[in-house]
Amino acid sequence: MPSHDARIPLRGAAISTAVAGAVATAVSTVVVGSKGLIGALFATLLVLAFFAFGQVALERLTRNNPQMMMAAALLVYTTQVLLVGIVLAVFRDTTLFDTKVFAFTLLGCVLIWTGFQVRAGMKAKLYYVETASSPKKDSKP
Repeated sequence: MPSHDARIPLRGAAISTAVAGAVATAVSTVVVGSKGLIGALFATLLVLAFFAFGQVALERLTRNNPQMMMAAALLVYTTQVLLVGIVLAVFRDTTLFDTKVFAFTLLGCVLIWTGFQVRAGMKAKLYYVETASSPKKDSKP
């Protein structure tokens, strides 16, 4: 995927995730207080950072070899899930923020990011079949 095409899904997913994170941050601040604010903000920033860096890494991995897109996408996504799992394990017993707000905001932002990535991929009109040039009248198949 050319770099100008790669920026469109990244921008759409990042903006929608940031808006959802801002809504979750506002709601959790009202409901839980300052610990909810910190938890929702941390979860939103975590999703934005991990998934944006993953998209950039995917674009760089497949720049020279687009046939490796599916394998690279699975590798990047698996790495993202493992890193989020490590962060969840590290902050499991923290008192810095509300862990329930963190978990629900993280889940919501991941679902919104993934949904808008899928939406951008469905709306993109990228050709996946390369047509051969039309055969000449005198040439034999």
